[in-house]
Amino acid sequence: MTFESLKPQVETIVSQTSQTIDERLLAICELLENHIDYYNWVGFYFKNGDKDELKLGPYVGEPTDHTIIPFGKGICGQVAVSNENFVVPDVAAQDNYIACSITVKAEIVIPIFVNGENIGQIDIDSNTPDPFSEADERFLEFVCEQVAGLL
Repeated sequence: MTFESLKPQVETIVSQTSQTIDERLLAICELLENHIDYYNWVGFYFKNGDKDELKLGPYVGEPTDHTIIPFGKGICGQVAVSNENFVVPDVAAQDNYIACSITVKAEIVIPIFVNGENIGQIDIDSNTPDPFSEADERFLEFVCEQVAGLL
């Protein structure tokens, strides 16, 4: 399924006001993981109150011990500080990588902004080496913009 064909489905999920925000975020995770072959773990992390750390939100994929990530630690923690997309073609080449699973080969993290503030991010792990393209970045930026409208 193409990114363009997934966009209206993301919009539909976001507009389901009868569901909680977490239910809608989980539905987005499920949509992406089910329809993009190389998205093997899809989840959201959000700033944990006033603390300089991220807290795991809804996700699909293998369970993770990384429910709290300090700012600056790992790929997600770095995005919390840099406010920029981070695409990792080969996690083994990253010094500041937090291993979630030995099967993970690549990761992409895109920040979510509300009123100009980085309040969280979407994090995607892939068991495929170097699968992410600029098209993934643009699509996930769209997803994050939709999610920002919920928050």
